[in-house]
Amino acid sequence: MADEMVLKEALMLGEMSDFVIKVRDRDFKMNRVILSNSSAYFRDLFNNKPQMKVCRLLNVSTTIMELIVEYVYTQSVLVSENNVELLLEAAERFKIKGIVQACCDFLQQRLSTNNCIWILTLADRYLYPDLKEKACLFILRYFEDVAQYCPEFCHLSAKQLERLIEKNELNVRQESVVFEAVVHWINHAPAKRHNHLVRLMGKVRFNLMSNDYLHNTVIVNNLVMGNPKFFSMVIYIMKNLQMSNLESPLATARLPAQVLLAVGGFNDNLPANVIELYNVRTDCWKTVYNKDDLLPYYSRCVYHDGFIYCIGGILDHLFVSNVTKFNLATQIWEEAGSMLEARAHLSVVALNGFIYALGGWNQNNALRSAERFEPGTNQWRGIASMEHRRSDAAAATLQGKVYIFGGLQANMAISSAECYNPATNQWAWITPMAVPRGAMGAIGYNDQIFVIGGYNRGNRLASVEIYNPATMTWRMAAEMHYPCSNFGVALLEEKLYVVGGINREELQLSTVWCFDIQKNWWHVVKDLGVPHGAVSCCLVERIPHAAGFTL
Repeated sequence: MADEMVLKEALMLGEMSDFVIKVRDRDFKMNRVILSNSSAYFRDLFNNKPQMKVCRLLNVSTTIMELIVEYVYTQSVLVSENNVELLLEAAERFKIKGIVQACCDFLQQRLSTNNCIWILTLADRYLYPDLKEKACLFILRYFEDVAQYCPEFCHLSAKQLERLIEKNELNVRQESVVFEAVVHWINHAPAKRHNHLVRLMGKVRFNLMSNDYLHNTVIVNNLVMGNPKFFSMVIYIMKNLQMSNLESPLATARLPAQVLLAVGGFNDNLPANVIELYNVRTDCWKTVYNKDDLLPYYSRCVYHDGFIYCIGGILDHLFVSNVTKFNLATQIWEEAGSMLEARAHLSVVALNGFIYALGGWNQNNALRSAERFEPGTNQWRGIASMEHRRSDAAAATLQGKVYIFGGLQANMAISSAECYNPATNQWAWITPMAVPRGAMGAIGYNDQIFVIGGYNRGNRLASVEIYNPATMTWRMAAEMHYPCSNFGVALLEEKLYVVGGINREELQLSTVWCFDIQKNWWHVVKDLGVPHGAVSCCLVERIPHAAGFTL
């Protein structure tokens, strides 16, 4: 290794050189063989002009040439936001595949709403299909933000915009976003773009819009009123919607970027082996897995990196430490590393690549112990124990920390709460809840944590408390429409979903409620296919992790 380093250093200093590249006022002394190994451009040049000793290059900076020379001798290059475009241009010119790949990897990792269209343009210019696909998927996933905030949105060509808005995968909560994006694009240069109006608007799914929006916004738009053909098309759609009294024809609905999975639990007092999927665009649930594998009840499930982990629980009347994981790609359950301690009625969260199992019940006592799982090693390790014993507590993550609230001790609900800092491996007390509760839900959103429903002294609860870690204070939110416990909870598109559960009559529920955080208002959405108690909810990116499920 030392000899190799000495050789590379000697080559970079110009020793053993037999060729000179002149860039402006700088000479780069190179070895022809090594240069040819990295650059097809120079390999062809040497084959055609074997006697050539000097090459003067125009339109390339000395800084970029330094990076190319370093790559030629070290096979590594430092790509940055400041140099990536010029470096990619030079790598294409000199046909250096390694630098091209390094630049594409860099751009793919840094896709954002600000640069995604610029990256798409680069991928189109140089014909990089993989980078183009990643940029397109990013734009489809974050179309609402891209259309509103990306400075280069209006620089899309008509063909590029058409290809985006015609896709089912375009992620928009309301079809009005697509209409307004097209209007914005055309109004950027109306004289040049007016002739694209009918073709682009033909890709907008007006039959997914409400009649009110069509009547109050679309039909009175200047572009619509100024084009008789398009105006007639919208009038026709409005009449059909009024006559058919349809709300949203499901066959043409856009696909969501994320889906909600309801996993396991129990129904009719038997363990459930079913996974149901909720499509927020169509407001429909669909059973996507229902086989003979028995999942423990009073286990908890959590999603991480393409797998749903089912942790602990009760199986055949025994408390288990077992962990199984559902591979979303193959739709097969696989064994994972077992916990250090058997526990049911536990709390589970995923944070920064780890899965945490907290408290629970082990047939004799509520537990203080906690442990965390590292998927890369398939091993659990103990972490600091909590201050309180807790089963059926609610846990959530926020700002890099783990929070746990309430729970049951000998069937008595408690109000205490704690926060775990992974950096210090320490738990600390935080302000207790106003209402003691167990078997509730908790979820973090927008720098605060919502604690919902639950159980206390034989009664189910409907109340909702919100904790603000910055002020260490609690406040109340709108109550659920009826008391329940042992439900699944998830945050989907900035709304909270409460799935299934058990009501005050001890009945398992199929009802699903949605809480609009901005409006402080609960409303019902489509029921589960079957009632579920103690169900777990997981939020999963549809592409790639849930792409195998048919929506």
